[in-house]
Amino acid sequence: MAVLVATGSLAIPASSASAGVRTTAEVNTAHAAALTVAATTAQPVLRQGSRGTAVTTLQRRLAALHYDVGPIDGIFGPSTYHGVVAFQKVNNLVRDGIVGPQTWGALARPVIPKPKYTHSGYSVEANLTKQVVYLARQGSVVRILDASSGKASTPTPTGNFKIQRRIDGWRQSSLGLLWRPNYFYYGYAVHGATSVPTYPASHGCVRVPIPAMNRLWSIIGIGTPTHIYR
Repeated sequence: MAVLVATGSLAIPASSASAGVRTTAEVNTAHAAALTVAATTAQPVLRQGSRGTAVTTLQRRLAALHYDVGPIDGIFGPSTYHGVVAFQKVNNLVRDGIVGPQTWGALARPVIPKPKYTHSGYSVEANLTKQVVYLARQGSVVRILDASSGKASTPTPTGNFKIQRRIDGWRQSSLGLLWRPNYFYYGYAVHGATSVPTYPASHGCVRVPIPAMNRLWSIIGIGTPTHIYR
């Protein structure tokens, strides 16, 4: 199922920097510092249904950290919720999708995940321990998606695979109803689903939210390396 592009360091001549042009590292540092201040002051608690500039700030920060949040529109909808949950999973926080003091604080000093495998093109990694999917490229995680893999009675197979076939639409299978499945091992796929809980709940596939799969669909394809691990 699924799982965009890591920001590299931008080299700027010293003369330009001294003229007031800030490097990417300086901008990121300033952004993190601003969030640190925000985390220690009265920040609103955000959850699904919240709207406004604080939600826009949240969405921009998550997007900068490569979490899939969909449009940056100041509306805390399902895509933002799943982006928050994925962030909480990676940062070992309570997976409630609510942005309170702990999540605001972690946004200022986040864990930056790295892929386990390096490929010249795109690859997909499903971290079953974290319950997230990474879209990676050239040794960097470029997108992070909320995911739910197989439950204990129907575990997701682990190993190194490639996407073998895809269906552009709904597929009713013995493992359930799959949206745009990307099959990596027999009938197991990374696919979109209407239900992506915070814990392993599938019949063996790796579920991601339907809008997230729609955003991922055109980036991956047949032959994309797919790594499933704990």
